Amino acid sequence: MSEPSSAGPIEHSERVHVLDALRGFALVGVFISNSLSWFNGRLFLPREEALALAASPLELTVNSLFGLLIDQKFITLFTFLFGLGFALQMTRAEARGASIVPVYRRRLAVLLGLGLVHMFALWVGDILSTYALVGFMLLAFRTRSDRTVLVWAAVLLFVVPPAFTVLQRVGTEPWDGREATERAQKAAREVEAARRAAFLAGLSSDSVVTSQQANARYAWDGIPNPNRPLLLSIVLGRFLLGLWAGRRRLLQDVEQHRPFLRKMAAWGLGVGGVIGVIVLVLNLLYRGVSSPPGWLAWMRLPKDVGYLFMGAGYAATFALLFQKERWRKVLGVFAPAGRMALTLYLMQSLVSVCLYDGWGLGLVGRTPPSLTVLLCLGVLVAQVLFSHWWLARFRFGPVEWLWRSLTYGRVQSLREGLANPVSAAH
Repeated sequence: MSEPSSAGPIEHSERVHVLDALRGFALVGVFISNSLSWFNGRLFLPREEALALAASPLELTVNSLFGLLIDQKFITLFTFLFGLGFALQMTRAEARGASIVPVYRRRLAVLLGLGLVHMFALWVGDILSTYALVGFMLLAFRTRSDRTVLVWAAVLLFVVPPAFTVLQRVGTEPWDGREATERAQKAAREVEAARRAAFLAGLSSDSVVTSQQANARYAWDGIPNPNRPLLLSIVLGRFLLGLWAGRRRLLQDVEQHRPFLRKMAAWGLGVGGVIGVIVLVLNLLYRGVSSPPGWLAWMRLPKDVGYLFMGAGYAATFALLFQKERWRKVLGVFAPAGRMALTLYLMQSLVSVCLYDGWGLGLVGRTPPSLTVLLCLGVLVAQVLFSHWWLARFRFGPVEWLWRSLTYGRVQSLREGLANPVSAAH
């Protein structure tokens, strides 16, 4: 038995079931986003081919609904929950009289290792390594005031992105001149197009080795991506919002915060929906235009605001509905998936490369949005059923068990203290 002052894995009775269910729900949207943008190869196709896949009225409708309701909204929610989880772990560690820092650093180090293996050995679009790296930055805010946390979140989410856009647009123009800057930017675009074409060719290969070598090469070459600082800024900003919400217990004590959550749901869905519709209209107006107007680049900030508001609206609406018995029975279905989200996230990558890569079913670059979504839903249903089956027999998901065992330096019991996750969530 651990000493009272030492941190350890939480027991099932300590879990906040609405957060588990919300995490499982977020994982649904994350998988659809990854599949439509990455796994099916659309991101790596030439522009004309990508547009042709979504040219019919059905595909255009599916693609538009994806952009309006899912794209970037669920990863925003998922990232927010990471920061909230940090606040929850910090609160529990303090209640035990322990410091969160040593254990959390080990957790992040193990997560970083898992993410790097995932990125280079399986799928280039890994987010775990980014979460781990930014998680170390999050530790610096553990003793900061709520005001400081919110100020930093605002700067990282609303000041850094437009400043970054300005730097990207201007580039070296003040020193090298406009023509030289445009030539350099055009050359960079051509290099990236060549990299994507080579990656797509590798994914289309009927050799597992060739395909995974192409994945590892694309991942390695992408490390110095000039957009990476912007990604780190946005992720940390969302982490900090989650940290603030966790400290305020917004989603842990829903009844206490019901008025605020109602406003959060209304404003989040309202503002996020309006911005989403505007972005959708612009996308449809300039769809297929090879040289859209330069001012569209400045839509980055409104888009990011829309993602954030919509994600917040989803979180608040979900939490409020979860308080109603009828809705809890429906939404609680996602709770086991949320408890083993890491396992399911990695499983999604494994299943997807089998579906899309040339050595598998070879669907890369060939599935329109509607078929991609149908494939996603089939996999997701199987995953939810699997998570219910697994957690009726074991305490943790298999990768969660590995993560905990490596973090605490001892093999965790898979069956000790087992509780039925379905009945508990309901």
